[in-house]
Amino acid sequence: MTSTPAASEAAATRQGVLCGLAAYLVWGFFPVYFRAVKHVPPLEVVSHRIVWSMLFLMLLVTVTRRWGEVGGAVRTSRTILTLCGTTLLIAANWLIFIFAIERGEVLQSSLGYFMTPLVNVFLGFALLGERLRRWQIVSLVLAAAGVLVLALRVGQIPWIALVLAVTFGLYGLLRKTVAVDSLVGLSIETFLAGPVALVFLGWLDVTGKGAFLAGSLHDNIILPLAGVVTAVPLLWFTAAARRLRLATMGFLQYITPSIQFILAVWAFGERFTPTHLTAFGCIWGGLALYSWSAIVTARRVAAQVAPGHNQ
Repeated sequence: MTSTPAASEAAATRQGVLCGLAAYLVWGFFPVYFRAVKHVPPLEVVSHRIVWSMLFLMLLVTVTRRWGEVGGAVRTSRTILTLCGTTLLIAANWLIFIFAIERGEVLQSSLGYFMTPLVNVFLGFALLGERLRRWQIVSLVLAAAGVLVLALRVGQIPWIALVLAVTFGLYGLLRKTVAVDSLVGLSIETFLAGPVALVFLGWLDVTGKGAFLAGSLHDNIILPLAGVVTAVPLLWFTAAARRLRLATMGFLQYITPSIQFILAVWAFGERFTPTHLTAFGCIWGGLALYSWSAIVTARRVAAQVAPGHNQ
């Protein structure tokens, strides 16, 4: 029995949703994983994440026979320069994220990833000259109001959330300009950062300051797993992105910060005051408007395109 195109598309969508859910669920529970090594300095944890990711991705690239794509990408000077920039951005994002977890600031990391879609809109306007629609402007104003509430009422700017949102937003923006997929791109990024991280870990080992192989079986298991934990959800994410509409992926992306928010407040007991509720409410309101605007625009475009396909 041969499957119809509609049945094949439905099967691909189901697979995409499952892969997307798996990726965003794993990312949502990242704070649990990295809290298991919160006694290890953030820079050392990030270095392990880079090195073990590099080794795991080298294995994947070998198994999938994609070294030719990696070699082709690094031959272009513009591509390699851009990937050097994305390497610095993703390394900074990982470092601040782990720093936030070790400081007990998971609530701020949740806030940062809630803000990321709105930061993407702002970056598109500021750096690419994209035109803002009315409701996008309102959503950005609401997000800015949320940050301002925290700054004025709590007495400090939520810099962790802002750095996470901006670094990840810029990372995504730069990666869109490079014609390589996630596996090849991340592999090159870890190959660029890996030697530096490896030298740093070697120095820690020689000076007796490193946690790995220092006697703790717990650390000797958790730290190397960082490579698998980093790469596998990214592969699920890539599989989902190939099978799902952008609007669907847009809704799924809120799973990660939602889980982190729940963990911060109910599992880790972080302080959540009425001020936090007001700030998050502003940002959630901005996200709701942004999502609604995106849906309306997508339907309008689909309605305009549909008659042409029927001719």
